Amino acid sequence: MEKERQVLVVFPHPDDEAFGVSGTIATHVKHGTPVTYACLTLGEMGRNLGNPPFATRESLPKIRKKELLKAAEVMGIQDLRMMGLRDKTVEFEDDEKLTNMVSDMIEELDPSLVITFYPNYSVHPDHEATARAVVRAVRKIQEDKRPKLHCVAFSKGCEEELGAPNVVNDISHVLDTKLDAMKAHNSQTAWMLAEMEEKWLKKDPEVMKRFQYERFWDYQWENDQVK
Repeated sequence: MEKERQVLVVFPHPDDEAFGVSGTIATHVKHGTPVTYACLTLGEMGRNLGNPPFATRESLPKIRKKELLKAAEVMGIQDLRMMGLRDKTVEFEDDEKLTNMVSDMIEELDPSLVITFYPNYSVHPDHEATARAVVRAVRKIQEDKRPKLHCVAFSKGCEEELGAPNVVNDISHVLDTKLDAMKAHNSQTAWMLAEMEEKWLKKDPEVMKRFQYERFWDYQWENDQVK
């Protein structure tokens, strides 16, 4: 993995980073690269309140904030920014406001790499709104001065339309960190991790294949349709 000057990660929800990019983040941190993670919401509308319930709508944001702090600690992130937007409403935020939020961070940090979702290939409306804002912010920068923009895509058929991912990071050396980052978001992940962790510890090939590699697409500026 190429050593970067500064990495900026922008996602809307706590745990978005854990499943898709936590191994990549941990690797950059191990390389001595500063990583800033801007999480736009606290995921207060998360569907999992437990059975029996362990949280209410009022208490869930506090729980997820603690989980996010723990995940950042696990990955070694020193600069975690909670941007204060509300879960499931990012798509309704003013486009210019969102874009300027990202632009301000890019101007401050001067990242060599920005990581977010790929517009139109990330399923959730909050994911899509975040991705569009990041694209708009990077697009405002003079082309030869833009940071690299690596995007996570996971919608059905994304590879057929986007082609194979441009970047595939083997994060086997930090797999335990990735698992711990996912476990940190216990309120949302406990139900699925119990069975998976057993397979993980046994090095089940299917599980290893799923989590050992983190995949990114370079944003295709020549096909840019974000408004």
